Amino acid sequence: MASFIIKPAHLRCVVRTCRFLREPQTRNTLCSSRSYATEEDNRGPKIYTKTGDKGFSSTFTGERRPKEDHIFEALGNTDELSSAIGLAREFCLDKGHTFTYQLDKIQCILQDVGSNIATPQSSARESHISRTKFAAQPISDLETWIDTFTEELPPLTNFILPSGGKGSAALHLARTVCRRAERSVAPIVRSGEADPDVAKFLNRLSDYLFTAARYAAMKEGSVETIYTRPE
Repeated sequence: MASFIIKPAHLRCVVRTCRFLREPQTRNTLCSSRSYATEEDNRGPKIYTKTGDKGFSSTFTGERRPKEDHIFEALGNTDELSSAIGLAREFCLDKGHTFTYQLDKIQCILQDVGSNIATPQSSARESHISRTKFAAQPISDLETWIDTFTEELPPLTNFILPSGGKGSAALHLARTVCRRAERSVAPIVRSGEADPDVAKFLNRLSDYLFTAARYAAMKEGSVETIYTRPE
């Protein structure tokens, strides 16, 4: 799905294209950005527009809302989540883990999550809704990956602390950011402003990140820290 950034000063559309590959990947990116600009402006848009200087920003539907609005809070959390996953991916690539292509796909899907959140149903036209509708298939993909990891993992019999090497610890950190993103999205979904599958995806994603963290530690032969009551 394409995500759109609309700036009144530029009226420019940035399309994020995601190629979901099935095989383990190297450091080559899967998500490419294509910017459509006129010949007169071939240097590309400036990163700053000054439209948010007064503390307001725009949704995809064109609404101007204060930046502390729950929509932008949720968007910020999902953006932070993608960044955390990106950092974890780099650590996992360093160790040669074969599941990093899944992290690539998840980062692309989080762009679609953001597009849906940024399109409040109360102010959206049908064209907005059809363009940013969130599909349920990514939820099934997460469940499949979780089940595949779990088949190889030893049973979980104790509480474990974020640990198990840099990749594992970074995935645990991403999991906690995911939980925060889910908490911020939940009221938006309950109010009917976002697709219910967005909340389901984030809920399942936190389970995936926990399982992937354990799997990374196991594959590296790193010891996970077990919780023990302090004396």
